[in-house]
Amino acid sequence: MLEKVVIANRGEIALRILRACRELGIATVAVHSEADRDLKHVRLADESVCIGPAASTESYLNVPAIISAAEVCDAVAIHPGYGFLSENADFAERVESSGFTFIGPRPETIRLMGDKITAIEAMKKAGVPTVPGSDGPLDDDKERSIRLAREIGYPVIVKAAGGGGGRGMRVVHSEAALLNAISLTRAEAGAAFGNDTVYMEKFLENPRHVEFQILADEHGNAIHLAERDCSMQRRHQKVVEEAPAPGISPELRAKIGERCAEACRQIGYRGAGTFEFLYENGEFYFIEMNTRVQVEHPVTEMITGVDIVKEQLLIAGGAPLSYTQDDIQVRGHAIECRINAEDPETFMPSPGDITALHVPGGPGVRVDTHVYDGYRVPPYYDSMIGKLITHGENRDVAIARMRGALSEMVISGIKTNIPLQAEIMADGNFAAGGVNIHYLEKKLGL
Repeated sequence: MLEKVVIANRGEIALRILRACRELGIATVAVHSEADRDLKHVRLADESVCIGPAASTESYLNVPAIISAAEVCDAVAIHPGYGFLSENADFAERVESSGFTFIGPRPETIRLMGDKITAIEAMKKAGVPTVPGSDGPLDDDKERSIRLAREIGYPVIVKAAGGGGGRGMRVVHSEAALLNAISLTRAEAGAAFGNDTVYMEKFLENPRHVEFQILADEHGNAIHLAERDCSMQRRHQKVVEEAPAPGISPELRAKIGERCAEACRQIGYRGAGTFEFLYENGEFYFIEMNTRVQVEHPVTEMITGVDIVKEQLLIAGGAPLSYTQDDIQVRGHAIECRINAEDPETFMPSPGDITALHVPGGPGVRVDTHVYDGYRVPPYYDSMIGKLITHGENRDVAIARMRGALSEMVISGIKTNIPLQAEIMADGNFAAGGVNIHYLEKKLGL
C-alpha cells in the first residue's frame, strides 16, 4: 500500500483523490497555487505545500516544484488527476526517475498512446476497429496525399499526431482544398505541439462519441467497465455524459470491450484508461486513448459499483485488480451534467464569490464538487466547478432524477450553465437517446 500521496491537481478531482486516499488509509499532500490556498482538499489534506503563483505554468505545471514538494514531505507517489500533467510522459518519467511512483501508466505507454499514429498502429495489432485512413504520417509527396484522399473518400480530416482536445485538425471536403489544409495543419501542429507530423482519416459526418473505460494492473490483467456516451459536446468539449451508451447491445459491448482489454495486455498498460471511439451506423472506430482518469468516470462507477480512483491507487501500489471481467455487471443507467461557472448563453467564464450554495439530494443523486458557500471561483483555471450525477434503474429514471436535481441546485453570486443543462434534459431528441456529436452545436445555433 502507498503510504503518502501527493495530489498534483486542483478542484473536484483533487478532492475525489483525497477521499479515495482516506478510505485506504493513505496520507495526503495537497500541492496548490497561491490562488488555491482555500480549496477544500487543501484544508482537508494531512499536509499542504504552496508550489507557486496563480498561473498554472508556474504552479500546477511546475515539475521541479511538484517533485520538491514530494521530497520535502517524504511522499512515495504522485497522482496527477486529469488535465495539467496527467498525460505528460516527461513528467511521469521525471517522477519515477526521482524515486516516486507515478499513479498512472508507464512513461513509454503514455508516449505510445499520446502519438495518434503509433496509437492507431497498436490498436490495429490488437484487433480494435479504427477509422479508414493513411495508415501512417503524410509526407511531402503531394501526389501520394491526393491518391490517399481519393482512396479514403471525401470528406477527410487531417489531424496532428500530437494533437488532442479538438485542436490540430482540419476537415477537407474537396481535392482542391486538400494540400493547403495539410500545409496549414502541419504548421499549426508544429507551433502548438512541437511535432508537425500529420495524418489523414475518413471524416465521419454524424457519429456519436462512445468510449470504453478500462483498468489494468502490472501483472497482465485487464478488464473493461462498459461504455459511456459523450456525444453532447460544444466545440469538442463534453457537456453531458452517460453510461451505458443508448442502443449498444450487451454482445457488442462485450466484443469491443474485450478488444480494448486485450490491447491493454499487449502494450503492458497499467492503471485506468479510456478508449475513445466514433460510433456510426453500428460500427466503432477508434480515435484515441486517454491515459488517465476521465472527468466522466462517476457515471461508470454508478453503473458498475467500481471505485475507479481507489483502483488506481491500489494498482500503483502493486496490487492485482480487485475484479475479474465476470465480476463487472451493468446495473441501471447514470447521467452526468458538468456544472461550469460560465454564462449559459455566451459561455464566457463567470468567476467570483459564491454567495449561496445548495446541492440536491435524494435517491440516486451524487454531487462531486470542491466549491462551498463563500468560496471564490478564481479566473485562472477551467470553469468547471462540479459534476451532478444521477442514477436510476433505467435511462428514463436517471433523466427524471437529473431534471429534479437541476431544479433543486442553487449557486448564487456567479453565473452557471445549470439553465443549459436543464434545457438539454428537457430536449425530446436527447430523451430519445443517440444524438450525434454535432447535435448540441446545431441546437445552440453555433
